[in-house]
Amino acid sequence: MRAASALYAAAGSLVLSALVAAPAGSAAGSASPETLGTAVAAQRAAAAGIRFTACPAAENLPSPATCGTVSVPMDYARPRGKQIKLTVSRVRATGKSAGHRTARQGALVFNPGGPGGNGMYFPLVGMMPEWKRIGAAYDLVGYAPRGVGRSAPLSCQDPKQFAKAPTQAPTHPSASYKMERIAQAKSYARGCAKNPDLRHYTSLNNARDLDVLRAALGEKKLTFMGASYGTYIGAVYARLFPSHVRRMVFDSAVNPDPSQIWYANNLEQSAAFERRWADFRAWVARHDDTYHLGRTPEEVLESYEKVRAEVAHEPAGGKVGPGQLQAAYLQAGYYDDYWAMRAVALSEYLKGDPKPLIDQAAPSPRAAAENENGTAVYTAVECNDASWPTDFRRWDHDNSRLARVAPFETWDNAWMNLPCAYWSAPQQEPLDVRTAPGALPPTLILAAERDAATPYTGARELNRRVAGSVLVTERGAGTHGIAGGPNACVNGHMDAYLLEGRVPGRRAADCAPHAAPAPLGAGSRGLAAKPRVIG
Repeated sequence: MRAASALYAAAGSLVLSALVAAPAGSAAGSASPETLGTAVAAQRAAAAGIRFTACPAAENLPSPATCGTVSVPMDYARPRGKQIKLTVSRVRATGKSAGHRTARQGALVFNPGGPGGNGMYFPLVGMMPEWKRIGAAYDLVGYAPRGVGRSAPLSCQDPKQFAKAPTQAPTHPSASYKMERIAQAKSYARGCAKNPDLRHYTSLNNARDLDVLRAALGEKKLTFMGASYGTYIGAVYARLFPSHVRRMVFDSAVNPDPSQIWYANNLEQSAAFERRWADFRAWVARHDDTYHLGRTPEEVLESYEKVRAEVAHEPAGGKVGPGQLQAAYLQAGYYDDYWAMRAVALSEYLKGDPKPLIDQAAPSPRAAAENENGTAVYTAVECNDASWPTDFRRWDHDNSRLARVAPFETWDNAWMNLPCAYWSAPQQEPLDVRTAPGALPPTLILAAERDAATPYTGARELNRRVAGSVLVTERGAGTHGIAGGPNACVNGHMDAYLLEGRVPGRRAADCAPHAAPAPLGAGSRGLAAKPRVIG
């Protein structure tokens, strides 16, 4: 760990910082040990700063990106105890936009969501046309949250076991299959419990880490963009550190209602994926002259189910079974720029060529460790953040009922979260992120109306809870993560806010949807989707 030149500041200054960091409404004498510990860690980070140098080869980040680390306490109640290093990346503000000099406004810190997403790549988006004005005014800063990548990495399972394929993914599982998955969930929870620091991987600590990162960057106030789960980190941060907020963009917002964290949110997500899966099938049906998968969404579903049955009987390439097929087509629920690729893969498979499907759906052994790490962090944070039902009969009842109308993602989502039913680490009460009028400067919420991963109800709930927030909605669209994407209206609102502090005059504004994807024929089957800002 990096030694700090001043571990503690003068007592009066320390107390002042702690009170500034205290949640709104806290009494001066009631600051928690974690609040005081965050103040200590932030002062230490401000004194040490971050030494940015060429990025290690492991990060795969070319110049002009540079990398460094910031030390944070594993346990904020013990700020002098065990420290971990979070990796940080940065591209400095270019100061040039459309041939004009642009004044630097500070650092823009980004979290891509997850939990378990790695934001180290983010500074490179400044090279994209949609981000050039923002990259001119801000140092673009990404980081790997605690547990992710090289930031005190968390693991719950041997990556080789995690990446086993092919697998099944029944939409209406049998009793014996359920018992098998219960055993797997218990085993996975036990694997996570081997880490003695497991209980410290939480959303509250992610927000505290963000304040330490702010201090290490030399920023008096934070300018932040969070996508997906990153919006929840931002909302928690705004509740804990309202006086430290400069500007915040919430892109594709998680529903922050404490009663939704996290069991209910996952049920709503499964229902929303069914709607988006229908959107994809309707688009394929409109382009039946290209793909020949059916002229109606129902006929396209029949084509998908035919492929599903065939790979269950004989996995494509020996690696793509129903589980891998479902995971690949789940991505089409997140991003419509996957639609043409996935349609080509189905079409070619049914014509006798499995290669496009294998290329798109087979798991990559090289990605096994990264995927296992991301899943471990996801599981730890969600299981630690809130209480979960511990009786599988509740899970069985809720998911069986939902799967009757939303079979596409329901049970796969349940199995992903089931370790939380058998969790041994302490589980917290979710923080109510509601803020008082005037506690924050205006903040900006961006949401697509048909987003499946973070259903639109979450954006509206965040808008209600965060006083002074303004909601910009991309109507009739469902891409997850819309900042800096193909919608010029959305990007115009983002630029006006980040560059000038301007928000729409009312609490809401609408944008028309971006253009639907163009169909691509078999010759484009190797085309990769464009890079995404969201994790």
